[in-house]
Amino acid sequence: MTTTQLIKQIHKKQSFLCIGLDIDLNKIPKHLLKEEDPIFAFNKAIIDATHHLCVAYKPNTAFYEAYGIKGWQALEKTIKYLNDHHPEIYTIADAKRGDIGNTSTMYAKAFFEDLGFDSVTVAPYMGKDSVEPFLAFEDKHTILLALTSNQGAFDFQTKTVDGVELYKQVLETSKSWNNSENLMYVVGATKAEYFADIRKIIPNSFLLVPGVGAQGGNLQAVCKYGMNASVGLLINSSRGIIYASQDEGFAQAAAKKAEELQLQMKEILSKQSQSLRIIKSKNGDYN
Repeated sequence: MTTTQLIKQIHKKQSFLCIGLDIDLNKIPKHLLKEEDPIFAFNKAIIDATHHLCVAYKPNTAFYEAYGIKGWQALEKTIKYLNDHHPEIYTIADAKRGDIGNTSTMYAKAFFEDLGFDSVTVAPYMGKDSVEPFLAFEDKHTILLALTSNQGAFDFQTKTVDGVELYKQVLETSKSWNNSENLMYVVGATKAEYFADIRKIIPNSFLLVPGVGAQGGNLQAVCKYGMNASVGLLINSSRGIIYASQDEGFAQAAAKKAEELQLQMKEILSKQSQSLRIIKSKNGDYN
């Protein structure tokens, strides 16, 4: 999926919500454990109930790898179901890969060619030759970890090196890599105060923003400092949506939580649209 197609879906659905499919068999409704494939059964129910409210799904691959071959097969069935039944949905493999060039190429083939994801999260620690193999794939995105929402982010990411915070150096350096137009970035919602500085470095890039909901991130603050003219945000919520209930009405409960966020996003998009019209009017552009 291209960036233009993603933006079109955001305006069509009045949503920039991404739902994380982080499946823990200890947390899903007990009646699903009787299913032949409880992970896929859970995912399918969540997707069927929420696909009209979001523009993206993000399975965290660790939650599937933890269950061995059955978990990986459930992941494969989930992405196939999305691509077959909801091809307009943007898909993110939250795998946080990153290795030497030929290894990264194999990771990229696994997620982009074999599984058919639109994007994959990648750790930048090993530098450009660990990321560029992902960027070489046409109409696919590489989502680079920039400033994460976990407590350990302060161990390295915000440290100052030669007078500049490390995460800012990552952002600036990544712009020089081959096919950098295929980059998106992970920026945690709990770091909302950093968004203004981040937008000075990458004003036009999409940001994947985890941490809204269970981790305490504030949607309005993120949008105030992080939104650009093309929206430029994918707000991820996982636990707050998919584990809203553990009874047989879990999918409907998830849809209700997703709708709460989508309605907030609709209001934010409406205000942005009004602001852009005012700016165009002042500039004499009435188109």
